[in-house]
Amino acid sequence: MGVLVLNLKAYKETIAEGAESIAKIAKEVSQQTGVRIILAPQATDIHRISSIVETIAQHIDPIDPGKGTGALLADAVLKAGGIGSILNHAEKKMDFDQIGVAIAKLRELGMKSFVCASNLDEAKKIAFLGPDFLAIEPPELIGSGVSVSTAKPEIVSGAATAITQINKRIIVLCGAGISNGADAKKAKELGAKGVLLASAVTKAKDPKAALLDIAKGLV
Repeated sequence: MGVLVLNLKAYKETIAEGAESIAKIAKEVSQQTGVRIILAPQATDIHRISSIVETIAQHIDPIDPGKGTGALLADAVLKAGGIGSILNHAEKKMDFDQIGVAIAKLRELGMKSFVCASNLDEAKKIAFLGPDFLAIEPPELIGSGVSVSTAKPEIVSGAATAITQINKRIIVLCGAGISNGADAKKAKELGAKGVLLASAVTKAKDPKAALLDIAKGLV
């Protein structure tokens, strides 16, 4: 079955009780479809929902415990019940060296890295760092409602092929503009093992119906 990573970002609707509500929906949809659904809430909500559904941070800072006011530790995410973190999202870009350090830190703690790449060249470069998941996500399509699997299918298929050739253990995800089950199905047909999305569910009038539709596209 496929993997569906739902980024809750910083929407007002997806904090606190909102995050918990979506987590319960995600659990139901996962049980119904068999699709692995992972949520990335605000750091303050990781502990709140990690007992309901697999949960990751939206970002971690590549530092060890110690001085670091304002930083988010992988160690803290783990203690809160998180299993990993998104890295290098288009809204939270990181230096290449920082990505490598963060991946290594997560691996050291037995956690998973979900790294985003804006294009094929960046994806291939990051693949050599050995992340667990690598999402190809052109920033111009994020939140656009236009799926990269439809607008730029060659990027998805090219990334899936290139990344697998570099490291076959990496799970390739398709992000940016995934809006419905047809988009998810197309991404799977192009070689992706799952999708990374946000607003198609978090801003939907009926989040459960939206999530179920997308999950069915990965079955």
